Amino acid sequence: MDLDQAQRAILNVLTQVSADVLPRVIQWMRHSSEIEDLLRSNADVLLNCIADDIRSSLPLEAMVGSENQVIDIIQSLQRPTLHVDAFLYDDDTVDALCEEGKMSRIYCMSCGSRKTAPLDFISHSFSLVELKFLFQQLLPDLSGKTLVDVGSRLGAVLYAGCVYSSASKLQGVEINAEFCQLQEKIIKKYDFTDRIQVYHSDICCQPSLLHYADVVVLHNVFEYFLDKEKQIKAWTFVMENVRKTGSLIVAVPSLEESLDKLQMNIQLDKWVEKVKLNPDIYTGSETDEETIRQIHLYRVL
Repeated sequence: MDLDQAQRAILNVLTQVSADVLPRVIQWMRHSSEIEDLLRSNADVLLNCIADDIRSSLPLEAMVGSENQVIDIIQSLQRPTLHVDAFLYDDDTVDALCEEGKMSRIYCMSCGSRKTAPLDFISHSFSLVELKFLFQQLLPDLSGKTLVDVGSRLGAVLYAGCVYSSASKLQGVEINAEFCQLQEKIIKKYDFTDRIQVYHSDICCQPSLLHYADVVVLHNVFEYFLDKEKQIKAWTFVMENVRKTGSLIVAVPSLEESLDKLQMNIQLDKWVEKVKLNPDIYTGSETDEETIRQIHLYRVL
């Protein structure tokens, strides 16, 4: 049954409901947990299908040949670190790959010995659980709002925003042409073209996107992709252009951590206020305190 057929079938049922009961039926459809569960499960299935499609288009490490600088930075980290895209590979999938010998959670500290230590994992994407937390619990209703994902990469935030929120515009800015092509392929295949737009661009060339954004997402956005001088330039540009009062910024890691590393003498309290998250309110059955600690929310003053 396609969309038109489904709409006609639902309307046909509603025309058979008595006038005095119809308002209660409509109210039930709007607020029923049963309807929400149906939508959520379908959304989860859809995002998993998208992840499957993307996995088939990328190597296991989910990085492309043009990311030489990123690869060099990860390899130069003090602790051995492996890039594992959290949107593509959840913990169960990683465990399965480890059992198959395709991936490892540990590294040998002394070749030929049993002395091993756990690898650090880094991801440039939110996991499915984090995306659900972001759109279903952390952010307010996005009806009529515009979200901008800076460094949209695989497009996970955009796809999740499409299925988990009512945002009218989901705009990704990605400097890597290969990832832009991949996103466009997914957007067309899953018919997201009415709500998602991807810009192959440096964010510093897109001031208007930031001017009008109601939500700006910054997930590991500059540190692994730009040298220090360019990072400072990019952060300065973001701070100068995300000025819409009341707009929200989602940041991983925190803005404080990102700017302190660059030794930028910025008075954050003149630009944003941090939104305090209460774990008792935001932690659901699928989220945990670690998820909450990693995701930071700010409101522009």
